[in-house]
Amino acid sequence: MSDKSVAAEKIPRNFITDIIDEDLKEGRTDHVATRFPPEPNGYLHIGHAKSICLNFGLARDYNGTCNLRFDDTNPVKEDMEYINAIERDVQWLGFKWTKICHSSDYFDKLYGYALELIDKGLAYVDELSADEIREYRGTLTAPGRESPYRNRSKEENLKLFEMMRDGKFEEGKACLRAKIDMASPFICMRDPVIYRVRFATHELTGDKWCIYPMYDFTHCISDAIEGITHSICTLEFQDNRRLYDWVLDHISIEHKPHQYEMSRLNLEYSITSKRKLNLLVEKGYVDGWDDPRLTTISGLRRRGYTPASIREFCRRIGVTKQDNVVQMSALESCIRDDLNQHAKRAMAVLHPLKLVIENYGQEGVDATSFEVPNHPDDPSLGTRSVSFGKELYIDASDFRESANKQYKRLKLGYEVRLRHSYIIKAVSCDKDENGNVICVHAEAVPHSAGANVDGHKPKGVIHFVNAADCLRAKVNIYSNLFNVPNPGAAEDFLSTVNQDSCHVIEDAALESSLKDAKPSECFQFEREGYFCADVRHSKPGQPVFNLTVALRDNNKATV
Repeated sequence: MSDKSVAAEKIPRNFITDIIDEDLKEGRTDHVATRFPPEPNGYLHIGHAKSICLNFGLARDYNGTCNLRFDDTNPVKEDMEYINAIERDVQWLGFKWTKICHSSDYFDKLYGYALELIDKGLAYVDELSADEIREYRGTLTAPGRESPYRNRSKEENLKLFEMMRDGKFEEGKACLRAKIDMASPFICMRDPVIYRVRFATHELTGDKWCIYPMYDFTHCISDAIEGITHSICTLEFQDNRRLYDWVLDHISIEHKPHQYEMSRLNLEYSITSKRKLNLLVEKGYVDGWDDPRLTTISGLRRRGYTPASIREFCRRIGVTKQDNVVQMSALESCIRDDLNQHAKRAMAVLHPLKLVIENYGQEGVDATSFEVPNHPDDPSLGTRSVSFGKELYIDASDFRESANKQYKRLKLGYEVRLRHSYIIKAVSCDKDENGNVICVHAEAVPHSAGANVDGHKPKGVIHFVNAADCLRAKVNIYSNLFNVPNPGAAEDFLSTVNQDSCHVIEDAALESSLKDAKPSECFQFEREGYFCADVRHSKPGQPVFNLTVALRDNNKATV
């Protein structure tokens, strides 16, 4: 594991830790070996984070090992870009693998095991088309039918399989199937395909192979070769455990790992299908795989989520066999709790309205700056200088000409305190030809900076920036990418995309200290929310900020 905070974390007790404890106690194993096996055909998402935290966390808690294994058996969809991104995301989350493996590392061995099954009469070359195989397989209520090629001799199958390897069959014209049981109540056991023809250059093996093994054949053997003790996947692979065990039971391999299933992570207002995520990217609905509106790990990172907040989210939702949908507010609560403790504070006026202090420069109203803490509860984060002058900016929503008593901000004839600064009273305002307020004139109470003054009891506090030296910057305000809680269930999930999920403020007025914000650095914009300097579009001295999360959520977070 990489850092002390990760090393100090512990996975809450769950049914898998109970299984491991029993295995160790009964001597079924003397160590714990796990793996995280993504297919490099897209970027990792929040669902993968749950698996990462569990597999690497188990290795940490039991002083075991955890491999990062790339399931690279389909060169048509895989790319080195995805491999590099996956490695980066795992490391960013705070974890370190024991070793990197690839399913392609075992292609020679996998081919040998396929030959062994053929030699045992347990696999055959089938020349049915994909549609015919699907038709012959039957349904949940009707058994399948045997392929007319099922009872070929061992010798003929060995010859045909060699022809497949030598490129003598076109794609889709032949495949290798395990010979199990076409009447099995489990469709995955009805002679599943274990090899298919693919004329595609592999990122690592080049053009050595034109046949590639299927996931269900590859996965269990890769686990066995690597000595994995507890192979953890999601519930949709529960039936496939029978095939996992069947393959290992019928080849001459010594180690026999076991597969265990947990519920997958279903998060409101998000998509975790890589196929659908790829559509969003390809069709331009989002700004790449790291778009801050996506719950890809790179998207969450760009939005300002921290590794600790994602690990805490995974800890809170736990590991069970029960499918459920987690509210987005549960994820937001984790980053809000983290940034509340660690993010520096700053003032930002998202919708600037000019405020003129008419008596600025007079005695008691002449301060040019105020030294303020970067965090109200953490002195170690230091202080900063907030400049002050005659012309300021306040947020347009913080002024009204008149309002009822419930309005605690600035209105004509009433007083508020400027954050860290003076008590002011609005005396007049200027309007444009459409009647919109464009400037507020106020007078400051002398000697009221950071102090109470007899006879003055302001009802509210508003923030400001100095117009003379503030940073004018672009700020992106994000909301949910989808209009419905479960977009994946829609017949056309693209129709549920929220077209207003990114509101761009082109010319916000920000505190001058934010000019030095580094990419990925997070801040609390006081009274506004938590924001992060965008890693892609920020430039030295001119950062662009993304909304990470609002200061509070009125909805109760449940998991």
